[in-house]
Amino acid sequence: MDDTPGTEPLRNDLANISTDMLHAIMELVSDGIWDWNANTGFVYRNPGWYEMLGYPRHSLENSVFTWESVIHPEDYPHVMAGFDDYVCQRAPLYRAEYRCRKYDGTYLWIEDRGYIIARNPDTSVARMVGAHRDIHARKCSIERLQKRNRSLETLVLERTLELSRVNQQLQLQLVENRSLAERDALTRIANRYRLEKVMLQECDRAERFRLSLALVAMDIDDFKPINDRYGHGVGDQTLVQVAEGLETCVRAGDVLARWGGDEFMLVLPNSTLQTAKEQAERVRHTIQNLFAVADPKITLSLGVVERRVGESPAALMARADQALYRSKAAGKNGVSE
Repeated sequence: MDDTPGTEPLRNDLANISTDMLHAIMELVSDGIWDWNANTGFVYRNPGWYEMLGYPRHSLENSVFTWESVIHPEDYPHVMAGFDDYVCQRAPLYRAEYRCRKYDGTYLWIEDRGYIIARNPDTSVARMVGAHRDIHARKCSIERLQKRNRSLETLVLERTLELSRVNQQLQLQLVENRSLAERDALTRIANRYRLEKVMLQECDRAERFRLSLALVAMDIDDFKPINDRYGHGVGDQTLVQVAEGLETCVRAGDVLARWGGDEFMLVLPNSTLQTAKEQAERVRHTIQNLFAVADPKITLSLGVVERRVGESPAALMARADQALYRSKAAGKNGVSE
């Protein structure tokens, strides 16, 4: 255990306190206290935490997703990097300063400290407690002092405002360009670049919080003869229609992408193999029914896999592709794992 010297007695004391008693104590503390049971995924947050951010008491989901959702997007990467370093024993402590979204939509600067009080036999985290402290006033004071020291800015204020306006326009254009760069030009769904980026992010999240993650690989059956018989114009229109049909099956949080040619992939965060198989069957039926009276008739072969612990995005996608080929070999228009 590579944690802060002197914290071991505290960790032992906390580990010996029952969960109910610990939470009762936390109810009396004004600071924002949290208690994460990593083995069950349950996160307790005391009333002080909710009051600090302006939310009704115990109104949010008791999971790590609540914590993720309130962190300012710009602060998220460095917060998770520090958290991972501590959890994986690469750092002696976990302490971070970042912004959290309040109930009214504004952001509050907080200091976050956490201590692991129990680990599993494989050294993974079993339980961790910590506190969020309001440091907004201090942060704002520092910012005000910094602004007062920028006397030269008043001399170039008009120029700064003009540059800011131009920068906003450039930022909007940049956002639009990024969006276009991550969308397939034909079907307008996510492209291969976007898929690979999402897979990396979701595999990291699944590994960090021990969440399930599933992937569905899909391929249009006998697509080449369609191009050969009807022409590439009909083939392209078929791809567009298939993509539109697939989008009707996508849940919030899922990511649908065109992998290439007539192959598509569906990323299913927080989904087990069974859930993914059910989703894949809905997709298969949707496309089959969509083209039931069309010429040519279109069906899909699908391969479904669930991520294994420690598995890389490339390995997961390769297994999904293998499952897809098993579906093809089994006669097409089916789902294989």
